[in-house]
Amino acid sequence: MFLNTVLVLLTDLAARLLGNTTFRRHFHLLLSAAVVFGPALSLWVSQYSIFAKRTHFLYRMFLRSGWGWTCIFVGSFVFLLSFSIRRSLSLSLRHLSRLWVAGGLWLGFRKLLDLLENTTGSCYEPLATIPEGGQAAVVANGQPLLLLREGESKLECLGAGMLWRGYEVSEDVFLLCLCCLLLAEETAVFGPYLSLGGASDAPLRILFLFCVLLLGLWVFLLLCLLAYFPQFPTQLLGGALGCLSWRGLYQGWYRLGPSWCSPGRPGLGLLNTKTSSSTGEEKDGEVNQDQCH
Repeated sequence: MFLNTVLVLLTDLAARLLGNTTFRRHFHLLLSAAVVFGPALSLWVSQYSIFAKRTHFLYRMFLRSGWGWTCIFVGSFVFLLSFSIRRSLSLSLRHLSRLWVAGGLWLGFRKLLDLLENTTGSCYEPLATIPEGGQAAVVANGQPLLLLREGESKLECLGAGMLWRGYEVSEDVFLLCLCCLLLAEETAVFGPYLSLGGASDAPLRILFLFCVLLLGLWVFLLLCLLAYFPQFPTQLLGGALGCLSWRGLYQGWYRLGPSWCSPGRPGLGLLNTKTSSSTGEEKDGEVNQDQCH
């Protein structure tokens, strides 16, 4: 009984925050400010911290499979919420299709970014010694001389222990920004759902709480990457690409309404009361209008 009370209290507070109109309108701005000014945190963090190592458990366990974790928790929450309200498999799959579209967009951008890096970059082999004199080959600033190796891809170059120089976009920052904004959009529907008196059993609340914790984890990992591994402007470009992807989907395409070419906005067709048809339509219109802001 006590644990259930704590669960209800925590999920109600989180749903109220994520469903708040002010938070939803400005969350992407907060995320953008973090990407722009986050590298300044490197002036205060310690490079001897456990988070300064790429082999840390959080990086290996969550960052490398970030999209998988997002799909598992967000997909389970969206499906359970939509199916428990309407008992319609087709409607639930339509709402799940937003994740499929975002996943396809992420994979497409990954392929495009890999192509961009391999096309614009070059592979260099550091020269350890000069054959004639046997002395270390260095330039004026103390860096070793580099020998250009043509015909090498980025994967082959780095795998051989050589250096890769080229235009890059941070895929980690891109993914984290996209996942944060996607989580905020998909979980924002829970607040209006509760305010309309919707049934909220423990499994649904637990899934929602996991989504909120995952959102907090992605924000934390984003700040860690910006503070401990600052890379300008690659991280800025990755954050911009993530925000533009979210705006194109949730603020553009999904606002067209449900059709064969658009899954519609989160909560569309779900948030209404069941007391009477007229009251339900009125409430549905009010909530769906709020979802657009």
